[in-house]
Amino acid sequence: MTVFQIDQAKEVSPRAYLVCVATGRESHPDAPEELTELVRSDGLDPVGMMLAKRDKPDPATYLGSGKIEELKFEVEECAAGLVVFDVALTAAQQRNIERAVGVPILDRTQLILEIFQRRARSKEGRLQVELARLEHLSTRLVRGWTHLERQRGGLSKTGGPGEKQIELDRRMIGVRIKQLREQLKKLSRQRDTQRKSRHRGEIVSLSIVGYTNAGKSTLFNTLTKSAVYAENQLFATLDTTARRCYVGDGESVVLSDTVGFIRGLPHQLVEAFKSTLDETVHADILLHVVDASSIAKDDQIVEVNKVLAEIDAHEIPAIIVLNKIDQTDLEPEILRNAHGEIEAVRVSALKNIGLDLLREAILEKAREIKEQNKSVPREPEQWEYEVE
Repeated sequence: MTVFQIDQAKEVSPRAYLVCVATGRESHPDAPEELTELVRSDGLDPVGMMLAKRDKPDPATYLGSGKIEELKFEVEECAAGLVVFDVALTAAQQRNIERAVGVPILDRTQLILEIFQRRARSKEGRLQVELARLEHLSTRLVRGWTHLERQRGGLSKTGGPGEKQIELDRRMIGVRIKQLREQLKKLSRQRDTQRKSRHRGEIVSLSIVGYTNAGKSTLFNTLTKSAVYAENQLFATLDTTARRCYVGDGESVVLSDTVGFIRGLPHQLVEAFKSTLDETVHADILLHVVDASSIAKDDQIVEVNKVLAEIDAHEIPAIIVLNKIDQTDLEPEILRNAHGEIEAVRVSALKNIGLDLLREAILEKAREIKEQNKSVPREPEQWEYEVE
C-alpha cells in the first residue's frame, strides 16, 4: 500500500481523496494519472491518493477492514470532502465504505457519468446521458428508505399496505427511461435519414475513434478546417459532428468525430450512446487515433477495440493514426504491412505534421473501398421502391 499527497496547498472545494486499486494481475501504468485527470474534469480538487493492490475485491468494502481504517485516517488528514474510487463498487460496498469513512463515496462509473453530464451539449447528448444515469440508478436502489418505509393504500383501516417507496421510485424511473428511449429513437431516425442521403451521393465515410484525449477533435478540426471544441482534457466533446473533408486528387470524404472511449467505460453509456456510435458502425473506414506519447498506448488500443467489438464495428477497415509524435522522437511516416497495405500513419494534429501523408493514406483507402463497392451489387433500399 502506498500513500502520497497530490496537492494539499490549494484550498479548493470540493476536495477529493483518490483511491487507485489494482486487482489480480490487472495493471495500468497510467491509472493514477488518468484518475487524477478524470477527477479534475469533474470539477473536483484531488488532494491525495492511495495506491492499493488486492488479489480479489473484499465483498463488503472492496479494500478490506484494515485498509478502510487507513483510508479514514488519510481522508481526515487531507480534510477531504469525498472519496473517489478508480473501480466500480457495488451498492453495498459503497454504503459500507461511506459509513466507515464518514464522507460520500464516488466510484468510477458514477464519476464518468457525472463528467458526461457536464459535457453533453446537444439535445441528443443530454438525453443519452440522462438515460445512462437513470439506468445505472435503477440497479442501485436498495432498502434505504427508513424515513418512508411503507405507504398505506385505501381509506382508514380498511386499506391494505401500499407500495413501498422503493417501488414507487422504480416505477417513476422506468417511466422516464421509456420516454427517453422513445425520444432517442426519433433522433436516431433523423440521423439515419442524413446518413442515407450521404450514401446516395456515394461518398466514402470515415469515423474518428480512439481513447479519450488522444487528439481526435484536434485532428478533425485540422482536416476539415472546423472549430469543434477541443481541449487537453478527458471527454472534451461528446457530440458527434460530421463534415466534408477534401483528401486530394478531386476526392472528398465525410469525416465524423465521435465520443472518446476509456478503460471501464460504463456499459450504460455504451448502450445509451449507441445511436451516436452508429456513425462508427456505418462508417466505411475508421481512423483509430492513438496518443503515440502515452506509456499506456498499447493498453488504450486494446480498450478501444473492446468497445468497437461491443458495438459490432471491429471488422470495419481501420487506419491507426499515431498522433502527438511532436512529443516523441518519431518521424511522420506511412506504415505498411508485408502485403503493402496501410496499417498506420504517424502525425501530429496540433503541429500539422504528417497530415499530407494521412490524406494520402485516406485517399488510397477510400479508392479501395469504392472499387470494392463497385464489384458488389447494391441492394435497393426501401426509399428506392416506386409506389404504383
